[in-house]
Amino acid sequence: MALKVSVIIPCYNEKETLEEIVRQVVMVGIVSEIVIVDDGSTDGTRELLPQIEREHSLVRVMLHEQNRGKGAAVSTGFQNAAGDVFIIQDADLEYDPRDYPALLKPIEEGRARVVYGSRFLGGPRKTMFFWNMLANKFLTLVTNILYNTILSDMETCYKVFRADVVRGMKIRSRRFDFEPEVTAKVLKKGIRIYEVPISYNGREWAEGKKIKWYDAPIALWTLIRYRFTD
Repeated sequence: MALKVSVIIPCYNEKETLEEIVRQVVMVGIVSEIVIVDDGSTDGTRELLPQIEREHSLVRVMLHEQNRGKGAAVSTGFQNAAGDVFIIQDADLEYDPRDYPALLKPIEEGRARVVYGSRFLGGPRKTMFFWNMLANKFLTLVTNILYNTILSDMETCYKVFRADVVRGMKIRSRRFDFEPEVTAKVLKKGIRIYEVPISYNGREWAEGKKIKWYDAPIALWTLIRYRFTD
């Protein structure tokens, strides 16, 4: 029996790209629903949502009245999505939905319950900012040391879960510390993460790239905190 796939799109002020990423997800042709969680957008994104719902029957919209951060938006998606498998999809066009078949294959074949799409396993990519790459590599190394694994890209957006792994999981993180928190909690459950190569088209700061330098120490503390606490 084919798995039902829910794509969760957390978005905050993505008026320029949201319609296009929804179109790309729909074009893949393997998705059962698209859950858009608008996290208190103020740039006109929210006004686009009724039109997107009318144009695409797969779309369901959840609204946060105030900006609560990516972690809160993804958590809302986890609790409301109805599929057997969840794919997290950022709205900023950095990640390509055409990678979905490769991401889903290990789960469909019963070889994995969690799959991460890695930007460092040889897929085509736009060159990254050096300091962002260095921070990513460092945080991934710390993850591997603390949790006895060999991930290559802990901070990737493309995280794919069997629904039972994360439905009901308490997510406390509000910004980009969501990535280390969910990774830590998956690994502490004894679940091995499967990685596949993906493409990557990182956007420029002028295009609205949101991750900041101060997210790195917060992510580091999150990894340490969840290694030694529940």
